[in-house]
Amino acid sequence: MFTPLHVRGVTFKNRIVLSPMCQYAAVDGQAGDWHFDHHARMALGGVGGAVVESTGVLPEGRITPDCLGLWDDSQIPGLARIVSIYRRQGARVGIQLSHAGRKASSTPPWDGGWALSPDDPRAWRTVAPSPIAYHEDWPVPEALDADGIARVVEAFVAAARRAVEAGFDFVEIHGAHGYLIHSFVSPVSNHRDDLYGGDAEGRMRLPVEIATAVRAALPPDMPLFYRASCIDRIPDDGLTLDDAVLLAGRLKDVGVDIIDCSAGGILVRTNPGHIKEGPGFQIGFAERIRAETGMATMAVGAITASGQANDVIAGGMADLVAIGRELLADSNFAHRAAGELGLPKPDFVLPERYAFYLQFRRPPPEA
Repeated sequence: MFTPLHVRGVTFKNRIVLSPMCQYAAVDGQAGDWHFDHHARMALGGVGGAVVESTGVLPEGRITPDCLGLWDDSQIPGLARIVSIYRRQGARVGIQLSHAGRKASSTPPWDGGWALSPDDPRAWRTVAPSPIAYHEDWPVPEALDADGIARVVEAFVAAARRAVEAGFDFVEIHGAHGYLIHSFVSPVSNHRDDLYGGDAEGRMRLPVEIATAVRAALPPDMPLFYRASCIDRIPDDGLTLDDAVLLAGRLKDVGVDIIDCSAGGILVRTNPGHIKEGPGFQIGFAERIRAETGMATMAVGAITASGQANDVIAGGMADLVAIGRELLADSNFAHRAAGELGLPKPDFVLPERYAFYLQFRRPPPEA
């Protein structure tokens, strides 16, 4: 877990990555003080990398009105400040570019996480591959036509270019959790009969087109990640791990470097018996994709213990571990994990003025 990882022109000092977690704290898509404080806390904890939360490539691509965006140049400076926070601590930082699709225009979790009322002035019309609502109590989205799909692809490309300008080390495309790209891939939500629907190849056309276009917009030495819902967690008719392996292979062919292996999100409620949640319950997805495609993977989901995380890397199950809940509980997880594994703690950078005082530091008393 504390072995460096080299991906294209980027080196992660260790394999611990802050998983993208929505903060619902933006105003007009802009990063603010809460984001700076949150990420400073994480950067000081010694992570090797971090992924900034789901960030809308269009205003209507946000999950809520309070989510980050990168559809406008004015949003670059705030994100560049987050980049500088991690850079000072030697961590690599990426941004997750997203379009929420039919799950957009909703409230944050503490306000129910439900669709905004159409009468709410903050609400907007959502889009999807097909006019199928996320839930019977949610509004029916508008099915994207060819022009709408082209606009989405162009928005991902434009946001990726802004991410480069902001100084990010890598970009992640959000293709999971029931948001727009995942809703094209899943047969549950995609009932189209054109080039973007039908069989698995048709349903995978949009993510492959977006990945191809984003890859072309990034510098050759900049890694490209893709977060996938590897299964729909639905016993019948949903995506299976076979589908995820096929998609990963297609994405590898167009220049995606790492698959971030998650699951679910296509329906409000999934069958709880289809996959038992528990420690590291999604690690097997990363392991199979890595084994069958030769592609690097990132494991995520209930990875909370140092030995568990280390075993994922040492056992060849994944190349990175994305950690969310445990870093929220203890932002010093990397330091604690190193101690528990009997390894030196990750370095962190002190302000220059501290160097003057350190030269006068007294040696510890003899035992």
